Amino acid sequence: MTNTPLTVLDLVPISSGSNATEALRNSINLAQETERLGYARYWFAEHHLNPGVAGTSPAVVLALTAAATSTIRLGAGAVQLGHRTALSTVEEFGLLDALHPGRFDLGLGRSGARGAKPAKVPELVGAGAVDDGRAPNGLRIPKKFSFEHLIGSPRFALQLKLLTQHNAEPQDYTEQIGDILSLIAGTYRSADGVEAHVIPGEHADLQVWILGSSGGESAQVAGSNGLRFAANYHVSPATVLEAAEGYRAAFVQSAELDRPHVSVSADVVVAEDEATARELSTGYGLWVRSIRTAEGAIQFPTPAEARAHAWTEADRALVDDRVETQFVGSARQVADQLEQLRDATGADELIITTITHDHADRVRSYALLAEEWSRR
Repeated sequence: MTNTPLTVLDLVPISSGSNATEALRNSINLAQETERLGYARYWFAEHHLNPGVAGTSPAVVLALTAAATSTIRLGAGAVQLGHRTALSTVEEFGLLDALHPGRFDLGLGRSGARGAKPAKVPELVGAGAVDDGRAPNGLRIPKKFSFEHLIGSPRFALQLKLLTQHNAEPQDYTEQIGDILSLIAGTYRSADGVEAHVIPGEHADLQVWILGSSGGESAQVAGSNGLRFAANYHVSPATVLEAAEGYRAAFVQSAELDRPHVSVSADVVVAEDEATARELSTGYGLWVRSIRTAEGAIQFPTPAEARAHAWTEADRALVDDRVETQFVGSARQVADQLEQLRDATGADELIITTITHDHADRVRSYALLAEEWSRR
């Protein structure tokens, strides 16, 4: 492959008419196929109370996938720290590393259970200013989408209630990252000077990543700790440039990294030709709508089911930024767009997430892209 590695991000989607068992089996199969195709990493996201997503526990799915693969790096993209402790996170990934040493990426993310600290986001010096919805090299940068209605929804409140202990307050995110790093390093001390040693987990051979959608707290924490950072173009395309810039501006050299290291995600569907790819991606807008109306991700629809939806202007406004920044087409067309994304953000790696109704089409999409990418 080209010098820019490709990572797979998998939500373990459930297609309409299917179930969680089949979705999990499909994901393990996709990990095996993408390992054979030369993808560098395979990450699982964490989502809860979604009828169309079975990826509720990255650590559990990673254990299953590690047993079915041998060389591809595996990771969480990302563990949601708002309802976890530093200790439980290190213990889980310490157990994984004990059986499959040196294969895991510990991706850490904030969640809606906590508010973000105010952070100064730098000017877009390296990427240049966005002009008329485009980065200097033409990458589409849409208007920002507000997630406030999701955070204030009854469903979000229910999720928060079920995920957290009664009356518990999540730990300060920056402090929690520090605790995780010190527990892994074996240097943790309480305020009273008491040591904590996590077995297994201490000195685990993990790559620690921070995932973020803006140049705010997540980017600042990643940079100031000299960690790897993943910016989410596929979730928040409007803020990908500021996320990468914010991370680089905050970066401090560490024992792990002597320079910033950024990976950027994209939602992708590849087929033999553009018309076929667009047919396969027909359900994407309706699926995004279900997330952004706070209903929870639906089972991924067939093209026919998606076309049957009566779209309103309000519906379209909810999904436009995601639909117009999805890369859909032939392998050559999509690879060109991925290169544009890489160049606009200065990405060192790219994260590919693909959802189609039929598993065979999803596998084929990754295969076609890998074949084209290897020529670049």
